Amino acid sequence: MTMDLKTMKSRLSMAMTLLFIVISLQSQAQDVAIKTNLLYDLTATVNVGAEVAVAPKWSIDLSGNFNAWSFSDGKRWKHWLLQPELRYWTCREMGGHFFAFHLLGGQYNVGHVNLDFLSFLGSNFNDFRHLRHQGWYGGAGIGYGYSWLLSRHWNIEAEIAVGYVYSRYDIYECAGCGKKIDSGRHNNYIGPTKAAVNLIYVF
Repeated sequence: MTMDLKTMKSRLSMAMTLLFIVISLQSQAQDVAIKTNLLYDLTATVNVGAEVAVAPKWSIDLSGNFNAWSFSDGKRWKHWLLQPELRYWTCREMGGHFFAFHLLGGQYNVGHVNLDFLSFLGSNFNDFRHLRHQGWYGGAGIGYGYSWLLSRHWNIEAEIAVGYVYSRYDIYECAGCGKKIDSGRHNNYIGPTKAAVNLIYVF
């Protein structure tokens, strides 16, 4: 599956529409929050999330991530990701401990980056140093997190999750060229599926 700039813009537009729908539910919910993941910000990945409390101790979270930048030396880290999540709060929604179940899906176009430090997770990330991988992925995971109430409207939240991701992709020789050297490859990944330190504004 090809991921060009037009496709990525279309997916980002879809993500923003979904976020708008979630926020529009605020009339039926106790609390609504918008957030950004500071860890993803550090990787130059544009991200935004919204969360709505839908029942006592239950909330729905939806986040979208987008990276369309090209870097020096042929490095490429282009991708988009949608991640809806159902949360159960042990005390009250939007504060304290929570457990979560999420789905995830997106596309990627990554090459000439050093991801060797991730090889302990069981997948072969060495290829990314010299080749470009382009494809799609989908999966699910479970997580745990905690939200600290800083003030009436501001929270800081940390979350870690693990799960399964299936990916199908093609392999290219370089970041800029179109010479395909393999196609229809797939990978099964088990490991971390989410890491977040979110800065949150609660309405």
